[in-house]
Amino acid sequence: MSDLTFPADLRYTQDHEWARKDGNAVVVGITAFAQSQLGDVVYVELPEPGKTVTAGESFGVVESTKAVSELIAPVTGTVVERNDPLVDSPEKVNDDPYDAGWMIKVEPADPSAFDKLMDAAAYGEFVAKQG
Repeated sequence: MSDLTFPADLRYTQDHEWARKDGNAVVVGITAFAQSQLGDVVYVELPEPGKTVTAGESFGVVESTKAVSELIAPVTGTVVERNDPLVDSPEKVNDDPYDAGWMIKVEPADPSAFDKLMDAAAYGEFVAKQG
């Protein structure tokens, strides 16, 4: 796991999603640890813009050669954009999980919810305990 990175400007969940502030929105994706555990991602299902997502609840699905996994929202809010190119190129999740592999942008109902997520150091410790 030593080659996995957890950028310091992101926040993280115990479900292995990351979140990054982008103006009033929060960009969401899965972490390098999550994609490494999943293996080659072959399919991504994301919500349409305008849908409401709820923190701690599923907002989509990622399917890999190893497993099908639900995507769990880190914050509650309204989807304002989704990464449509992932539908045709889901391998971007493996190639670049923190940039080209982003999944949705959410306008949070409570902007302070972002600050309650784990920082990179706390997430790194959490992953280390995963073994």
